[in-house]
Amino acid sequence: MNIFIVVGSVREGRTAIKVADWIQKTIQSYKFSTVKTEIVDLKEWDLPFFAGAHPPMTGIYDQPKQQDWADKIAQGDAFIFISLEYNHGYSPALKNALDYLGKEWQGKPAGYISYGGSNGSRSIDQTRQVATQLGLVDSNAVVEIRDIFARNRGETFEGNQFDDKALKSVFDKLVQYVSA
Repeated sequence: MNIFIVVGSVREGRTAIKVADWIQKTIQSYKFSTVKTEIVDLKEWDLPFFAGAHPPMTGIYDQPKQQDWADKIAQGDAFIFISLEYNHGYSPALKNALDYLGKEWQGKPAGYISYGGSNGSRSIDQTRQVATQLGLVDSNAVVEIRDIFARNRGETFEGNQFDDKALKSVFDKLVQYVSA
């Protein structure tokens, strides 16, 4: 099973990449031989804003990088979206990445991790609405990281006992959905 950790921020000095590293390291510590994790960094993908003539749900991909993005996402069995909160919503880079495709998302479970104002709950709510409309399965698994600004002063992010427990729940639910 391939779990993709989608980094929903492209900003300089972003915390999201540190959180992604923590997620990957923690999931790898569970030592499930059938589970692989991969960080899918939207900053590296650098998807231009979607401006295609065909809605992605048609499966006609005519935008630069769109078919490559489709091929990548098709390889994922489950997704953990790092959906940080920007101005009571989620990042435009993540919205754009979701909107780029149609069928590649369908039927795959998703979990959500966020931080920021209201611990990221508004970002998660909005991301879930869009993801569900795209056909992703809402696993009802979330991690809302509290006090991110006080806890993110070093080179790495380390979850506390509550974050670790919530991440384990996200992982277990994704595995359950994929295995069903």
